[in-house]
Amino acid sequence: MASVIIRIGLRYGAAYLVARGLLSPDDGATLATDHDVQMLLGTAMGAVAEGWYYLARRFGWSK
Repeated sequence: MASVIIRIGLRYGAAYLVARGLLSPDDGATLATDHDVQMLLGTAMGAVAEGWYYLARRFGWSK
């Protein structure tokens, strides 16, 4: 399920960047369809979630 959300987010993000002129259409297509980019983003999201959990346990934010 997370991979679907990541793909949708990358497509909309790439479309926004292409529309603003920050990316060329070819770069936007690569960003939206490249599986390596999607895996990297998924890994980063997992790392952020685990880091947040660690901080919550360390500072007593969770019970």
